[in-house]
Amino acid sequence: MSRWLRHHVVEAVPGHIIGWVIGGAIIAASGVSPEDWMANIARAASTLLPSDWAAVTSPLVARFSFAALGFVIVASSLIVMRRGRAGAGLASATLSAAASGATATAPLALPDKPSIAVLPFQNMSGDAEQEYFADGVVEEIITALSRVKWLFVIARNSSFAYKGKSPDIRDVGRELGVRYVLEGSVRKAGNRIRIAGQLVDATNGAHIWADRFEGGLDDVFDLQDRVTASVVGAIDPALKVVEAQRVQVKPTASMTAYDFYLRAIAAFHRSTRASTDEALALCRKAIELDRGFAAAYGWAAFCCLRRRTHGWAQDSNEELISASEFVQKAIELGSDDPEALVLAGTSLPYFGGRMDRAIDLIERGLAHNSNWALAWASLGMMQGFSGNGDKAVESLMRATRLSPLDPESFTFKTGMALGHFVEGRYEQALDWADQAYRQRSNFLLALRLKIAASGLLGRPQDAKEAIALAQSVDPDITVSKSLRITPFQRPEQKSVYAEGLRKAGLPE
Repeated sequence: MSRWLRHHVVEAVPGHIIGWVIGGAIIAASGVSPEDWMANIARAASTLLPSDWAAVTSPLVARFSFAALGFVIVASSLIVMRRGRAGAGLASATLSAAASGATATAPLALPDKPSIAVLPFQNMSGDAEQEYFADGVVEEIITALSRVKWLFVIARNSSFAYKGKSPDIRDVGRELGVRYVLEGSVRKAGNRIRIAGQLVDATNGAHIWADRFEGGLDDVFDLQDRVTASVVGAIDPALKVVEAQRVQVKPTASMTAYDFYLRAIAAFHRSTRASTDEALALCRKAIELDRGFAAAYGWAAFCCLRRRTHGWAQDSNEELISASEFVQKAIELGSDDPEALVLAGTSLPYFGGRMDRAIDLIERGLAHNSNWALAWASLGMMQGFSGNGDKAVESLMRATRLSPLDPESFTFKTGMALGHFVEGRYEQALDWADQAYRQRSNFLLALRLKIAASGLLGRPQDAKEAIALAQSVDPDITVSKSLRITPFQRPEQKSVYAEGLRKAGLPE
């Protein structure tokens, strides 16, 4: 009966707040999941836009709509809380997810500290092959700015969503939730380089600062430091000297090694099997030229991790030993390098290392750079594998805020699925795994979680479809292989995971 009422009330007044409010009340009374309830409340809230007021022609109707919305939020909240279905962290995470869906076009709230996004710089070299170099310069500036603790810096992947476009800076500010936007260009000719940049207040489009910096290619780190110092100084002159000095970290003395490193990162972000192999080969070349290049070891380890989790690696002792060596060298050489620490920490459990040490390494990296979305996502994933699903959800929500347009946010969604899975919230785990799959159909961890959750929920058709998808990526996928490459730390969670895979029908 409740399903019939909900369907016909909502369908009778599509897009109108009253219909969705009443639908929300019926959902709350009918005993379905909190997520369905939150989706209807979010839908109701999202209709309160200027365009909707044309439909609300009567003040009486308007007052009724607001009163009904208030009533259903309070009343159905009490009903949902009494049911007690959600874990400690679920309510806030679900509310955040519902709110983000309801306000997809609304501006993100500005953080409580100065916030900045660095857009991809134009490659003015007249050579498309130099695109990676311009991108690398921007990544280094983002990394340097991220080490300034009083700044909120949007992650590289979300900034690069604007690559090849000419967006209105005010739109960028609204979409990324930042006050300042840095844009510019890089011109590389022979051994000379010129970096030009301008800082814009995204709230009103006003230009705050503009400058250009020229020098020899060997001076590229100095040029990056000068751009960063100028941006920091333009935002808050009182902190210019202190903070600018803190961010001056040189990754390598070899410019050729640095060039290979930039090429490796560009290849890694293409996210294919071939480009990951290319990235690993380029990291090896960088390491050959500079045996002390901690970040290159970190990225090499991360390439090995991707190869392993995607089923692209040769499951041999030689490959495992090589990956473990990359991890250990990144840790040994990168004691004050957040990039090396986070990448090594994320890779460590997949190659025989302890999870508690992995989490410690990632947290040390975050102490140096608290603005790195990948680090928060990695921390969330490790927290999930350690059995702390609610903390995992918190960390992954933070990663999402730091990189709201991240093209690799399927990893964030997979981490959310993992967090809910280890807390026994299999419906939510399945939903997040589905979202991750829809964004990246070949991400095996998302597919394995989808298989296990479907098995535990007794959904054979979903399980069959997920297994077919996983086998199209890795024909050799089995229960034993899945357990071997998924580093659950608690025996009971590993056992539940295996049970779900088996119930779904995955071969042993």
